[in-house]
Amino acid sequence: MSITEAARGRAAALSALITVVSVCAGDAIARSFPFGPDTRTVNDLGNQFVPYHARLWDLLHGRADGGALVNWQSGYGTSFLPDIGTYVSSPFALLVGLFPRDEIDLAVYVITVLKMAAAAAAMTVLLLALRGGAGPWWAAGVLGSSYALCGWAVTEAVYNPMWMDGLIAFPLLCLVGEWARTGRHRLLGPVIVALAWTANFYTAYMATLGAGLVLLMRVLTADDSAPVRERLGVLLRAACTTLLGIGLAAPVLAVVFLGSKQAYPGWTREFAPSDWTDVFARALPATYSFYTPAGFLGTGGLVLAGTLLFNRAVPRRERRAWTLLVVAVAVSMQWGPTHLVWHVFATPNGSPYRQTFVLAGVLVTAAWVSLSYGWPGRRALLGGTGVVALLAAGAATSPRITSWTYPLVVAGVAATVGAVVLARRAEASPLPAPSRNWASAPDPAPQTPERLEVPLRGDVSAAQKAQPGQAGPARPAHPAHQAGPARPAHPARGAHPGPPAPPARPAFEDRGPGRSPGFGKGRVGERPAGHNPATARRRRKTLAVAAALLLVGAQVAQAALTTAYADRQRLAKLDDYAPWGNRQQTQADAVADADGWPAYRTEPGREQTTANDPLTVGGQGAAYYSSHTPDVLTRTLAALGAGWTSNGRAVQSLDNPVTDALFSVGARVHMPRDPHQRWSRPDDRKVTVTRAAAPQLVTVRPPGPEPRFAASPFQNQEKLLGARVYTLPRTALRGGTLTAACPAQSEVFLWAPGFSGTARLGRGGTPAELRGSVPARRAAMQPLGAAGEDGRVVITLKGPGAGKLPRESVGCLDRDRLADAVDGLRSGGATSVRVTDSGVRAALPPGARGTAVFAMPRIAGWSCRKDGAKARPADSYLGLVAVPLDGRTSAVTCDFTPPGLRIGGFAGGLSLLVLIAVGVLPRALARRRRSHTKTSPEDHRLVARTA
Repeated sequence: MSITEAARGRAAALSALITVVSVCAGDAIARSFPFGPDTRTVNDLGNQFVPYHARLWDLLHGRADGGALVNWQSGYGTSFLPDIGTYVSSPFALLVGLFPRDEIDLAVYVITVLKMAAAAAAMTVLLLALRGGAGPWWAAGVLGSSYALCGWAVTEAVYNPMWMDGLIAFPLLCLVGEWARTGRHRLLGPVIVALAWTANFYTAYMATLGAGLVLLMRVLTADDSAPVRERLGVLLRAACTTLLGIGLAAPVLAVVFLGSKQAYPGWTREFAPSDWTDVFARALPATYSFYTPAGFLGTGGLVLAGTLLFNRAVPRRERRAWTLLVVAVAVSMQWGPTHLVWHVFATPNGSPYRQTFVLAGVLVTAAWVSLSYGWPGRRALLGGTGVVALLAAGAATSPRITSWTYPLVVAGVAATVGAVVLARRAEASPLPAPSRNWASAPDPAPQTPERLEVPLRGDVSAAQKAQPGQAGPARPAHPAHQAGPARPAHPARGAHPGPPAPPARPAFEDRGPGRSPGFGKGRVGERPAGHNPATARRRRKTLAVAAALLLVGAQVAQAALTTAYADRQRLAKLDDYAPWGNRQQTQADAVADADGWPAYRTEPGREQTTANDPLTVGGQGAAYYSSHTPDVLTRTLAALGAGWTSNGRAVQSLDNPVTDALFSVGARVHMPRDPHQRWSRPDDRKVTVTRAAAPQLVTVRPPGPEPRFAASPFQNQEKLLGARVYTLPRTALRGGTLTAACPAQSEVFLWAPGFSGTARLGRGGTPAELRGSVPARRAAMQPLGAAGEDGRVVITLKGPGAGKLPRESVGCLDRDRLADAVDGLRSGGATSVRVTDSGVRAALPPGARGTAVFAMPRIAGWSCRKDGAKARPADSYLGLVAVPLDGRTSAVTCDFTPPGLRIGGFAGGLSLLVLIAVGVLPRALARRRRSHTKTSPEDHRLVARTA
């Protein structure tokens, strides 16, 4: 391993260590999981990422119902490949399989921290790759960690782990741009692009835009001697590399893209830029807000980035260009048109500043550009401090500022200034030997900055090109070490060359006891009186270590406290969910004991812990929350009376015996209310399981036209069931009291999708909770109990929206009629059903006519065939998969292929062939040229034949 590689490895390890220590220290200060009793699973972390990692764990261990194509556990059967490509396609996600199933929350935490550490290491490697690695390696490690610990990472991406892949992608894609600039790694570049876009296409898109801007800046600020054609060639190579990498990721990207096209619309939001005082405030430590850009970087990074414009050692063009890039990226976050460009031309649901990590990366790169020309002098350091002071002054009126913000800023600036002063003194100290000290900064090179710039072609700077016969790049000598004129490179003509002369030894090299020949005679290179080489070496090392400790300490302290503050604020302002505990384990055990799939489904229950309980605790339920929740699933279940949250993207289970029969639910788990949720009332109910005779997954409806859904969910259930089982009485609502008349002993159900509060049947009934606030939340149809002998129904409503109930808000279910309807479906349904990871095969009774209805939503991708006939797209029967029967069909098979998989596979295969050609053809042509030289055997045979 060369010295450069060793320094690069030490710097990457240092940045990763700083990142891990800072994040864990912040979580420990906040007493957050896993270092304290407070949960960290807020919003989508608890609702989506932990459940999807649990599903991945089940897949890796062969315990999942379904495979990579079909998820039989959620939404009564949904496509899973789009969810894989969105939530768990990162290579880091596979680490979840190494943890126990009941430690799934710890697994996700470790994966998140490892991603941040990887991002820090990747940024560090990028910085050391710029300008030939000029600059102290430990400073690159500190700046790399400041990028991974930016405010966007510790306050937003930390509970959206898939975004962390974009944090890793940005420096890696910038490295790919550097390789395109120097013509290196033509095979590895597309592979890295493919990995980045596969891990998370959304943030990879933003990282690609940012890396493109960085590459453009590098090309524009290159040596003037490079022709325009060569500069355009660099951009063309980078574009081809990017397109080829995206093509390799096409099998996943196409499925994810078309899956989002099939999803329920969800939120629609207009972008509103934040106040600039809040933008400035979020660049400082210990601030938090959901709808503002988290631009915190650490005061050290901000000060060093601010020195760039004032650092005269940096060429003027480079100073101005990088400063302009930083300002342009920051402004583009606040302008509507460029906001849409950053976010794939659609304002996202949630935080509108998801590209902030790109700004952090550009700031860190600018800081390193300034530092790579030497530690900033007094003028530049004063300018960088002034920039931070202006930011702090501009944020003074922002409500985001806390009592910790300005003390941390002052301490950070003081530590950074002290570190720079110490580092400059260490750099100016006389070095007794030419060998590098582990913590010493490189000596300032006497060449002009332009000569140190990496050219468009090649991998080393002009100042680092090795002379003939040298083993590596020559290090410029310190002016004090240049003792005399250079020795002639060759002996005089005609003289015997003799043995090679030993290299000249530095004048200050320690030659043992005694004086050097020129000591005390005033010659250049003499050792000063009283000079001790060991003391000088220790002093230089001590100063450099002190500078490093100041920068590292400031970074760790500010990042840890910002992390702790964000942990507390998220718990106070966002929905949160309990990590895996006794409740989930009890529910999972109950589901496992009752499971009978595929003979019947087991519903994990209406009283959910998260919006994806079936993925977490098992079973085959209706609940499903994803960015790809199918439109047909949401609309079908809503028509049947189901509820939702997140504007229809999070579909909830429906505790109703009719829908249980429609979807072949033979066992249902009943849980007490989740005690972790603040709105839940105390609930001392025990965990119970109810069982019922359920039809098969495939049933047969009689011939006739397909019915249409109506406004009443009670009628819609009857239409899909094919029998009348409800009585819909007339209702009267007065002062929060709803009255109706039902058949004696019938079961009473309330449908009030917009009502939020409690509903109680009679005086002794148990209050039922409904949480409706259409369109964000929709309350599900709720069972209230049985009507009395007189049939009189009195429902007491408490909560807003009680005066706005649907016309047919009460339904009275006759259990005997439902039992008869279920018996009819069972007797005429499939005689056997076989379920695979990607399809269903059903054997039908002889002479079956009408429509075979599969108890699964008719999402795009289902195709069916009768007996051995050719497959064709499945039909729909009130939102479910259906196949028409003519009385001669004995078996029906339906298979699922996610939309986009075929075209994506074709594009990926074609890109792979191109990549192979790029790697193989040049080598084959070179080998062919070498084999056809004038001394090759082929030429010898050719000459012989000619003779």
